[in-house]
Amino acid sequence: MHKKTLLVKNAELLVTMDDERREIRKGSLIVEGNRIVAVGGRELLSAGVDEELDLRGHVVIPGLINTHHHMFQSLTRAIPAAQDGELFNWLQQLYPIWARLTPEMIHISTQTAMAELMLSGCTTASDHLYVYPNGCRLDDSIEAAREIGMRFHACRGSMSVGRSKGGLPPDELVESENAILEDSRRLIESYHDAGRYSMLRIALAPCSPFSVSRELMQKTARLARQYGVSLHTHLAENDNDIRYSQERFGMTPAQYAEDLGWVGADVWHAHCVKLDEAGIALFARTGTGVAHCPCSNMRLASGIAPVRAMLDAGVKVGLGVDGSASNDAGSMIGEVRQAMLLQRVGFGPDAMTARQALELATRGSAAVLNRDDIGAIAPGMAADFVAFDLNRLSLAGARHDPLAALVFCNPGEVAYSVINGRVVIRNGEIQTVRLPEVIEKHNRLACLLTHPELL
Repeated sequence: MHKKTLLVKNAELLVTMDDERREIRKGSLIVEGNRIVAVGGRELLSAGVDEELDLRGHVVIPGLINTHHHMFQSLTRAIPAAQDGELFNWLQQLYPIWARLTPEMIHISTQTAMAELMLSGCTTASDHLYVYPNGCRLDDSIEAAREIGMRFHACRGSMSVGRSKGGLPPDELVESENAILEDSRRLIESYHDAGRYSMLRIALAPCSPFSVSRELMQKTARLARQYGVSLHTHLAENDNDIRYSQERFGMTPAQYAEDLGWVGADVWHAHCVKLDEAGIALFARTGTGVAHCPCSNMRLASGIAPVRAMLDAGVKVGLGVDGSASNDAGSMIGEVRQAMLLQRVGFGPDAMTARQALELATRGSAAVLNRDDIGAIAPGMAADFVAFDLNRLSLAGARHDPLAALVFCNPGEVAYSVINGRVVIRNGEIQTVRLPEVIEKHNRLACLLTHPELL
């Protein structure tokens, strides 16, 4: 069977993020089916292909990879009562609203979040869904991802310790631990694809140390390792998080994670803003990953994660936008910029370069998600890449370093996006869903969720 071939040519700069970190002026690449088969310059222009994309005046980069999100939260952006609180206060304001979520809301919020991510240069996203009221299932997110065409790591989140047992969430939002484990097994067996170029993987993700039991964390780890899927949770996000861990478990969050068996190459933790030196050394030694979410950490005043120290120690670090109720945007290229700037605020003007920040969102995030088939433009890698148009007002005057321009300036939305060899954004327009209809439905359901009395 003939696999469709695509030639991308004349890129002003082709940023490969390959092992040599090549940046190719007037770069070209060839795609066959869903994988990249050649990367270079003008020597590729004579190849016979089914389709050509002339990207003169554009920067082409590997698709950005989002390692932490809560897509359902796009329905509850900028809620007045939650605008000015730290993490625990913010959660307590939003839990009662999220208790009214429906399957239709999960589906449309996933598509809204994914469309926003895709237009910002993202081609692979992890999502952490940890509330399942009113018949909501992770299947609702999975179906939405398939329709829009995004590479997806769907995390089966969970909460089992409600307020009556000393946890933070209200009792009506927690599930029984047996039901959580049974559904986790069902999802892995139904959906998980461990193969190269997989478009869908399942991860198991108890929400946090303050919303699940020690037993659920341990049983989830055993189940995940039985099936060979990854583990994810929140860890060491702010001072209250640290205090809770020390009072409840008599340990730092990193010590607790190690005690539970929640370290290793198959584990990644979100935030780690307050990860101490011993925790950093533990993560480096065990290959444990970190999803860094700078905008959310700033929004909730959680602090500045010691990413420079993590990288210097050899910790795997990727980027995440976090939930759209604590960011409140979903821009991956914006998160790259913020990661660079926040490390400079905390640790000096040379703490992170533009290229290092972009690497976090590509190779770094791929490593965090335990993948070696995305995150770079090189032969044998998945055909996931995006193109930004340099002929924008916000990039005028920055053509001398087009890569740095994407990070220091405001590159806007992508002109093209290719995911798994498929052109999903062309001339700035998403090809897979009718975006105006998605936005209209999303706004209607957001209103129903937050202000049902108005409808």
